[in-house]
Order: sequence, then structure tokens, then C-alpha cells
Amino acid sequence: MTESTSHSKPLVTLKDITLRLGSSLYLPHTSWEIKTNQHWAVLGPNGSGKSSLVGAIAGIVPVARGKLTYHFIEEPITAIGYVSFGLQQRILARDIEKDEARFFSGDIDSLETVEQLLSEDTIGNEAISDRIDRVLHLMGIPHLLNREIRYLSTGEMRKLLIARALMKDPKILILDEPFDGLDQHSRNKIKNSIIDLIGHGFQIVLVTHRMDELIPHISHVLCLKEGKIIMQGSRDKVFESVKFDRLYDNGNSIPEALSLLTEPFNISRNMGNQVLIEMKGASVKYGEKTIINNLDWTVRHNENWAVAGPNGAGKSTLLKLIVGDNQQVYSNKVRIFGKIRGSGESIWEIKNKIGYISSEFQFGYRKRINAVEVVLSGFFDSIGLYRTASASQIDTAREWLNTLGITHLKNRRFDSLSDGEKRLVLIARVLVKSPLLVILDEPCQGLDPANRKMVLDLVDFVGHSGMSNLLFVTHHANEIPSCITHMLEFKKQPSKDSEYRAIIYPRNR
Repeated sequence: MTESTSHSKPLVTLKDITLRLGSSLYLPHTSWEIKTNQHWAVLGPNGSGKSSLVGAIAGIVPVARGKLTYHFIEEPITAIGYVSFGLQQRILARDIEKDEARFFSGDIDSLETVEQLLSEDTIGNEAISDRIDRVLHLMGIPHLLNREIRYLSTGEMRKLLIARALMKDPKILILDEPFDGLDQHSRNKIKNSIIDLIGHGFQIVLVTHRMDELIPHISHVLCLKEGKIIMQGSRDKVFESVKFDRLYDNGNSIPEALSLLTEPFNISRNMGNQVLIEMKGASVKYGEKTIINNLDWTVRHNENWAVAGPNGAGKSTLLKLIVGDNQQVYSNKVRIFGKIRGSGESIWEIKNKIGYISSEFQFGYRKRINAVEVVLSGFFDSIGLYRTASASQIDTAREWLNTLGITHLKNRRFDSLSDGEKRLVLIARVLVKSPLLVILDEPCQGLDPANRKMVLDLVDFVGHSGMSNLLFVTHHANEIPSCITHMLEFKKQPSKDSEYRAIIYPRNR
């Protein structure tokens, strides 16, 4: 249990603040105070302002009005630790951007290591090697010291980012959705690591969408909705007062009218048992590490597949072979829609039949265009909108925004949206052209409970209607839709430390 906070002193005080994101103002007249010995959870639906609020404390979102006071002498950049999925993506993207310089210098194998990342922004008098050793042991990952960050699993990378934040000995550690994208084993390990950090005296602010991720040590809760704090206080007080089903209720459900959007495609897709994907002995290796090993896999029309397995097992690598984002596809026998990759087929012909979303794709879609234009770009398989959409395409895009309950976002700039709002817009982008194959890599990542249910209902509708064939990736077994007919599950081989075997079976075996 946490210590009593009756004699706690203020650490951070926000008094009547308003935040600025781009040219817009958010969270007007917001007040909040974090005191010593308090561990806060920040809850609320997508777009309510959670990440913006904690971002202001971390110094990455500007305060336009009001007063933000830090009650300590250290600079906020050193006293506030901050970890988010976006930070993880930015660090990996930065390493990839260095590849061209490595190529021209002839040092193409010199990728950034864990030790190098932790050596950045060193603060204090403690010897750097001692400090690195201390934080890696705190997070239980000293064995990663010389590993290249690009090849860490999602769970390993999340622990590394927490270790990186601990290098500052922060007074407050902000963890913005730290469990997103993690398998059950990794989620449990991160949860235990956070509990250990609290035991070592670190103070936590946790942002989450899932109530089961609230660790017992959380002492205080703040709830946001529609850009306003609707409740804050001790955990017991908030839990007695707030109806969480109402907190997340957006009044949206998948309307019956959705069938009108899919009907034209259902009529034209009498494809029998056509093979959509065929892999024979497919393998992907990086140096001595095997990611996919000798995979035989066939996906036929009218089959919907779920792909499961722990972080680092090869799920995303498998999807990249299909969409052509992994160059090793050309050294394998992989047929997509009957054509072997590398035989002179048009990449755009293949992309036209595929709708694809992943966290990596979402991070890479950094265009300053509005939401409806992002959806329209799905018709042209482009990142950004460079062609004029027809009147019927514009109508269809608006109908999908309405179906997902995000019509109010249509004129908002995409880069100003929350991660959850971006995810919904990109799901609309995937479905707008009713592609033959829809690939959803963790589609519910970053979504609040109401939007998660809505998206899963939508996926189930799409799968049952025959509008598209599905490849669905998730770490949450309870989120696999009922329309799924087959499973491909990566399981660790007992006799080997680094390889997973793909097990294929019917869903209802």
C-alpha cells in the first residue's frame, strides 16, 4: 500500500491552465496538483486530453494560459521522466534515418545499442557505467546492454525506455499507455517492474485505457472527458463517484446502414476458393537470428485469419512479407493474389487490393492534412492526398467517418488528433475502398473501451459480410472476433532459444 498523503508536499501544480496544440487551445481552465507520495492514474476516452495533460507536465506541450509550477529546484527536463509509444517510435525512426550515413561511411553494421541510447543526456556525478548498470538491473534487463535497439522486442524496448527515463532519477515518472502493444507475459513483467519502481521510491503517473492495468499502488485518479476534468481525488473517492461505463460511452454503435456500404462489393466477389496468399518454405533471417522459419501457409477467399504470438515472434514480419515492406519477400516463394512477388507484378496493383494498418504505419503517416483527406487517401494507397477525389469517393469517406462516430474530426488536422483518434481515422482509410484483403495489426491499440468494442463489432461485421477477407493480429485473446475461421500462432520451440514455430489450425478445432 502507498504511504499516507495527509502531510504530503506539492510537487507540481497546474492552476487554471490552457494548453496549446498547433494553433488550437485545449483543456481550458484546468487545475490539478500532484503531491509527494501520490501515484496517479489518468483515465478518459480517446481525444479527452490525457496525453496532452501529462505532456504539459513533461514540458512537451506548451501552456498558453494559467500557471504551471514545479515545486523543486531541478529543471523539469531532468526531474520528469516520460515514456510513451510515440517516443518509442521516434527513437527507432531516428536510428533508421542514420542508415544512409552508415552506408556511405561503410559502417553499415554499426547500429545504435542499448548502452549508447542510455549514455545520452547523462546527468549527475555518478559514473555513467554505474548508472546504466543500476537502471538496467532495476528493470531486470542487464543482459540487453550490448543489444542493438532496432532488434529489441516491443516489451524489451518499453523496459529500455523506462530505464532511459530512470537515468535522470526523476521525481515523477509519467507512463503514457506503457502496456500498449505488449503480449500478456510482457504486460505482467512491465506491471511488476512498475510496482518495484514504486517500492524504490519513484512516483508514478499512469495513463491507461484498460481498467485491469491499474496497479494496486495507484492512490489517486483523475478522469477527463471532452477536454475537461470531471473528477479527481483519491482512488476510493473517484471509484465510488464515477460510472466508468458513462465515462467512456460515446453513444456510437455500428449502424445497420453499414450494409449499404458493403453491398456493391458483396455482389462482385463470387471468387469461390481462390488462393489469396501462398507461402512455401518462407524464411526471414537477420544475421544468425531466425524470425520466420520454413513457413508453409495458404490463405483462401472466404477465410478470416487471426495471427497470434508473443512480442518478437514474427507476426509483424509476416505481415510485411505480404505487403512488400520486407525485402526478403523477393528471396522467398510468396504468391499474393496468384502472382509471385518479384515476377514483375505492379506493387500498386497489389496495394489496391489490400488495406493495411499497424502502429508503425500510423506513426509514419505524418501529413498535415485533415482527417477526411486521410480517409480519401485510402482510395489511392498514398501517404497524403495528391489526387482529386470524386464526389462519390467523398461521400463514401464521409459515410465511413460517420460509421465510426468521428464525423466531428473530418476537418481537424490529422497531426493534431490523439493517438486513438488517429487510429479510428486510419481504420476508416483502410475500409473506404472495401479491399479484397484487410490486414489489421493490433487495430485496438490506443482505443478506449467504447471505441474498442465498436471497432471489434465493425471487424466482425466486415468478416461475416464477405466484404473483405481479414488478417487480424492481437495480443488479447478475448478480442479475437467471432468471424475468424483460422489461426496462425507463433509458439516458442522448446529446444531453441531464439526461434518460434508457426502453428496453423482451424479456429473452432
